[in-house]
Order: sequence, then C-alpha cells, then structure tokens
Amino acid sequence: MMRRRWQKRGLGTNEFGDVVEGVLAMSETLIEIPGYQVHGRLGKGGMAEVYLATQLSLKRKVAIKVLLKTDEDFSARFVREGHMLASLNHPSIITIYDIGQLDDGRHYIAMEFVAGGDLTQFKGQPLDPKRALEILRQLASGLRVVHERGLVHRDLKPANILFRADGSAVISDFGIAKELAVDSELTQFGIAVGSPSYISPEQARGEQIDARCDLYSLGVMWLEMLTGVNPFRGDNYTQTVLKHVQLPIPQLPAGLQHYQPLVNSLLAKDPAQRLDSCASLLQQLDALESDDEDLDETQLRPALALPTKTTPAAPAVAGKRAGAQGLSVLSWTLLSLGVGLVIAGAWLFWLRQERISDYLQLAEQQMALGQLMTPAGDNAQASFNQVLRLDGDNEQALNGLERVKAARIAELLLLAEERLQQGQLRSPAEDNAEYYFEQVLLLQPEQAEASQGLVRVQQAHWAWLVAQGHARLQSGQLLEPEQDSAVYYFNQVLAQDPDNGPARTGLEQVGKRFAQLARAAYRQPNFPQALAYIQQGLSVAPQDAELLRLKREHESLLSSARAARQQRQAEPARPSAGSAAEQPSQPEANPLKRLWNRVFN
Repeated sequence: MMRRRWQKRGLGTNEFGDVVEGVLAMSETLIEIPGYQVHGRLGKGGMAEVYLATQLSLKRKVAIKVLLKTDEDFSARFVREGHMLASLNHPSIITIYDIGQLDDGRHYIAMEFVAGGDLTQFKGQPLDPKRALEILRQLASGLRVVHERGLVHRDLKPANILFRADGSAVISDFGIAKELAVDSELTQFGIAVGSPSYISPEQARGEQIDARCDLYSLGVMWLEMLTGVNPFRGDNYTQTVLKHVQLPIPQLPAGLQHYQPLVNSLLAKDPAQRLDSCASLLQQLDALESDDEDLDETQLRPALALPTKTTPAAPAVAGKRAGAQGLSVLSWTLLSLGVGLVIAGAWLFWLRQERISDYLQLAEQQMALGQLMTPAGDNAQASFNQVLRLDGDNEQALNGLERVKAARIAELLLLAEERLQQGQLRSPAEDNAEYYFEQVLLLQPEQAEASQGLVRVQQAHWAWLVAQGHARLQSGQLLEPEQDSAVYYFNQVLAQDPDNGPARTGLEQVGKRFAQLARAAYRQPNFPQALAYIQQGLSVAPQDAELLRLKREHESLLSSARAARQQRQAEPARPSAGSAAEQPSQPEANPLKRLWNRVFN
C-alpha cells in the first residue's frame, strides 16, 4: 500500500527504494548483519522478516530475509529454501546472493531486491489481456525450471509475484516449497499447505500433490488478472477451499471467450484433466498468440487480396502506348488497394460496433436482473467497461455506468436502513449499517444520505452505550469489570463526544451511587471502606458536591480524632483511687462520637 501511494505521486521504483530506505531507517531499531548496512524493515511474516540493505562488498541493494526463530526445524527448512533458490537459475526466479547466520543463531538469506512492487498492487482491476498473457508466460517459464528440478512451489499467490523495474515478473518466497521425492508425509496426513484463495482442490483436501497444483494456482492468478476478480475467495477459510473444490470453472466475459479453453485446462478440478506441465502450458500460450496473429491477418486479408485484372498489350503496340498501359495498371492496382483498405476499415468498424451493441444489450439485461457489480465477470458494470475499452467516449456506456452506480447506491442505502432498524450498527462484519453507508461513500464521496446515515449510526451506537452503562449502574457494576462497567460505557461515549449529555449524566449518577455507598459504610461503621468509596466516586465525578462534603467531613473527623489522642497523651497521670473519690466524676471527652452525631444524626 505504501508503495502504491508513492507511485501515484510520481515516484519511480528507484526513488521508491530510496524513500523506503530513508523512512525505515528513522522508524525503528535495526539489526546488525556483518557485511551489510541495513536500512529498514520491508515486511514481516509468520516465519521471517525482510530488511532492505546494502551489500557493502558490492555496493548493491539487497533484500535480507531473517528467520524469526532459532528453532532447529524452522532453521533447517529456512536454509533448505535458500539452497533450493540458489540451485535455480532463471530470469523469472529471484536470485540468491548469500546464506548466513547471525550471532543470536538465526539464519538469513540475502537476495535480489525487487523494487517494482508485487501483483497485489493490481488487485480489483483487470489487466490488458496481452499484459496478463506476458506475465503468465514469464511465470510459466520460471516454474518450468522449478518443476524440472523436482520442486513444487505450493504457495503461488500475487504477494509472491514481484516485478522488476522493467516490468518483468519474478517468483519469490519458496518457504513452503518441497521436493517431490521427500516430505511426502506433509500431504499424506491431510495437511493442506498454501494460501486458500489460490490453493488447488487436491491441496485443499490434503492429498498428494505434484507440479499440477502450481499450474492451478497460476490459472487462478491469470483469471484474476483478466477479470480483476478471484471468484474463489470466500468470507473465511472454509468457504474459500470449498469453492475451489465445488465451484464450477468460471466463464470469461464475451470479449475474452477465446481464452476459456486455457482457463478450463488450468482450473480443472481433477488434476488428471489439467495441463500436466509448464512445457504444455507454454505450448498452449504459443498457440494462443499464433491464433491472435492469424486473427489480425484475417481481418486485413480481404482488403489486401482483392484481384486486379490486366489485359496483355498487343505485340504491335508502340512503346508509348505500353507505358501508358503500365501506368493504367499501376493506377488500378493502387485504387484497388485503397478501396480494399477502406473496405477493411469499414469491416473492422462494423465488427467493433457489433461487439459494442452486444455488450450494451448484455449490460441492460444484467441491470434488469439486478447484476449491477456482481457476480464477477457477469455484471452490468463489467459489460459497460468492455464497451469503453472499444470506444472510450461511448455516451451510452458512460451513462450506463452512472445508472449502475445510482442503482447500486440505492441498493446499499436500502440495506443500510434495514440493518439500522435491526440494530446491526457495526456488526456482523460487512453486513451492518455502517459498512453499507461507507460503501456508498466509496462510490460517491460526500453523498448526503450516507453521510447523515453514518451520523445516525454513531448516535444510535452512543445511545446503545449509554443504555449499557445504565444497566451496569442498576446492577452495581460501577467500575468493575474494567471493560464491562457503567463507567466504561459512559466514558466510551465521552471519548468520541465530550459534550454528550446522557453520558455525563450517567457519570454523575455513578458519583451519587458512590456517595450512598460511603454513607452506608459509615453506619456500619467501616471508615476505611467509606473513604475508598469517596475516592472512587471523586475519580468519576470530581465535582460532585455530596462527595466533596463527605470528604471534608471525613478529613475533619480524622483531624479531631488525632487531636483527642494527642490531648490524652498530654494529660498528667490519673490520681489514686482515694483522691478520685474526693473529686466529682467528669464525662470523658469523645470528639469522635460528637462529630459522628453531628454528621449523621
């Protein structure tokens, strides 16, 4: 995401590397790796973290992958990844420079720094079909070397497909790759390894795998490059893997139908029905490109093949007449060629208009069915966009997209209102009022009804929090539990709206409840508990008059008690029994009791 923001601001990949270096160097404490100057951390995963560094001996930028753990099994697997990569030599496979070990026992791999981002930067947007084919060819060519070495990657996904500055694709992250001849127990015991959105059906079921599981993952990525959507992605892991196992192979939209056979060959559920090798895939790609070239030639051939008839000159014709006839033949040839080109152009224009008409008709049908933006590749928005690829200024398509957006906004607003009435303010995820209002604002920033809707959601949420606070107040949960008490809920509101009246009133009521508890503690009498209630109440309602009065009375009570004790200690020893009988008895001073009666009687 950071890379994409900088690239949108006009920074190239080299500048991006410099920016990463500068920012990350200031933002964290860096590890030290002998022979390298570490500039900052690029990312962190479950097993390792990756740093941007300069290899001092060769003055080149490198990416250093450092293992997070010193566990023996992790280390062996990590070093094996480095050895695997070092044994592979191909432009579409990331290059390894060094494998080493830090003083704390962790291993690291220094590899080529690829600054062009990864395939995830194009998520949600279809690529030009020729560019998608080019990327697929590069990946297939690199994977061919991997498979011929007896390895399976097992975790092909957009995040592991990097791009160099020249746009060429690079396969990275072989962390869970395995040799076909070893570690078979990983799959024999039903352990599915890989990223669920791109995992093959047999891999999802934990069955034995081979190179064909990588071909399936390639197919999913290619489908996503063509359409901008991964149709197998579900709401959770289980839904996603079930889609890989059960969902029929998606059908491409009309403009991409000639790629459907290859999609079918890559995404066959049964590995036996799938392409068996990258070599076969490359042959299919050659045939596809050849078909595309033949199609282009066929579109022009009628214009270039129009026959031109010439009449042979009579033997007795003079040279001047022969020259004139030659000019005439040339003129007719040029004229025929020109006419042919005009006809070819008109024919191509007619074909394009036919496709535009088909897409417009399909889009209207999809709108009537409510297929505004879903399902992937079969919706009105996609069809109108296909028209604009053929004719960027097509008014009907531009208006159609506005209609799609307006209809989708109306649909989202209706859903938002329903969830608001049902009390689904912020949950469940992606099916609540706040989510739908925010989706509207993504389509149309500052849309008034959605903006007001978010305010209503916020106010309803505050009202719910205040109600929860009063419920806890009634049950005596004033301060505890820490995140389920009256004070917690009232403060949640005040943190977002400091002037919220109901929440402030709620805290005042909590203060009054603590004052009641303090007075009850005095009557027991339990002075320490009373003081604790006073202090707790003042922490919630520091201006509460009753709590402040009780605090002053308590301090006065303690002061009087201390004075009485000091007075008793200062008095002379009592007289003997005989002398005591001669004096009238006096009531013993008891300021504590007098103060008690003055306060509470």
